[in-house]
Amino acid sequence: MASTDAFSGDETAPFFGFIGAAAALVFSCMGAAYGTAKSGVGVASMGVMRPELVMKSIVPVVMAGVLGIYGLIIAVIISTGINPKAKSYYLFDGYAHLSSGLACGLAGLSAGMAIGIVGDAGVRANAQQPKLFVGMILILIFAEALALYGLIVGIILSSRAGQSRG
Repeated sequence: MASTDAFSGDETAPFFGFIGAAAALVFSCMGAAYGTAKSGVGVASMGVMRPELVMKSIVPVVMAGVLGIYGLIIAVIISTGINPKAKSYYLFDGYAHLSSGLACGLAGLSAGMAIGIVGDAGVRANAQQPKLFVGMILILIFAEALALYGLIVGIILSSRAGQSRG
């Protein structure tokens, strides 16, 4: 780099950090969108026969929507940690942010798929047998926990950035 302002750190490192922020948001929102769409189809189908159960059956749609918020949280944490002009930003930091975003994003994507499938089948089954509601909610909670694990690991990995050089 033949410029007058000295850059301390690796020039390509912020690329990996920004990809991590984008991955967290994009994959989490893909999971949220899939879960919302798949559950919404089940709610609409069930609502034709049992319209009084529609509001009770919105739970999977809300749970799927939360997944996008997890990705947003990690994306904001990562993007605020990337400021190479204020503090040196090395490849270790970029890789830490990339892994943080991928952990949260892919966990959110898989949780969204699980929520969508369980939500679709669960609300239809609940329309026929109301005793299945508690079981459906428990399965949805465990599916949502997968994304929460990704969020926790993403926060831990993101906090590792900046620790490469003392």
